[in-house]
Amino acid sequence: QVQLVESGGGLVQPGGSLKLSCTASGNIFNIYGMGWYRQAPGKERDLVATINSGGTTNYAGSVKGRFTISRDNGKTTVYLQMNNLEPEDTAVYYCNGDFRSVLGRRPYWGQGTQVTVSS
Repeated sequence: QVQLVESGGGLVQPGGSLKLSCTASGNIFNIYGMGWYRQAPGKERDLVATINSGGTTNYAGSVKGRFTISRDNGKTTVYLQMNNLEPEDTAVYYCNGDFRSVLGRRPYWGQGTQVTVSS
């Protein structure tokens, strides 16, 4: 069974920083990419940042220059360094994995971690 476990959320003041982590485990045959999405109350889940198997990254325009996605050498852990946080960044952040497992290629999601930016 494939699992994604996130950590690192919390409450931070505007202008502050947080680092999220997500580790994948289970019977994963291939990792095509991993990423972060976020969902604010009453809004749809939106892409924040992704990194593919080749290391190419992609960011939402609203976070470019402030957030950085990276991964460990084993490629099963992905990080999101968030700097200069704004109240608009408040949301539940979900880790996503594009994996091939015994079920074939499909997306997997973590349980989400709350990020609140407030003074």
